[in-house]
Amino acid sequence: MLSADAIASLHDQLTRSWHVSEGSADFPSENWLALVARQHRANFELWHIEDEARTPGATDGQLADVKRRVDRTNQLRNDLAEEIDRTLLDWLAPRKLPEEKAPLHSESPGLIIDRLSILALKIYHTREETGRSDTSPAHVERNRIRLGILEEQRADLAGCLDALWRETIEGTRRFKLYRQLKMYNDPTLNPAIYRNAIRGSDS
Repeated sequence: MLSADAIASLHDQLTRSWHVSEGSADFPSENWLALVARQHRANFELWHIEDEARTPGATDGQLADVKRRVDRTNQLRNDLAEEIDRTLLDWLAPRKLPEEKAPLHSESPGLIIDRLSILALKIYHTREETGRSDTSPAHVERNRIRLGILEEQRADLAGCLDALWRETIEGTRRFKLYRQLKMYNDPTLNPAIYRNAIRGSDS
């Protein structure tokens, strides 16, 4: 079910496609890969929203709007990473896996896939920098070096994901669903929201 190479290839394909045709959401027909694609889309949107926050001359109002969009998109990103883990655990359950006595892995597949998604975006944008004709040779060379590092890191991480999944299937390793339990978007948990609501009701 899970292949790190297939996931990395999908990330790269979608990243290229979305940059060429902005707003397109051509997800795979297979449910599992469609879920991976949706999670990557959240990271793709988050990357470009955060770029807006660094626009020179952005007004306070624009920055506030960007911050709210970052919060919403980051919540979606984390929710989808959890959904990836739930989907994998649902697939494993009829097979009596993960083995409850196996050593616990500290990071779940969903969190690793999230990291692979971010690396795909870094690789795409770093590769863009190596092809610029409006900058110095030193800039291009610096980014060639960075690109090599990023590609090595992705290969290492993909290998770790495949190893975790293989060991989970073999019953020699297990993972759990780790809930992010974000508080900032919850009006009952964020003091800046609920204290303001209390003050508003008193007026």
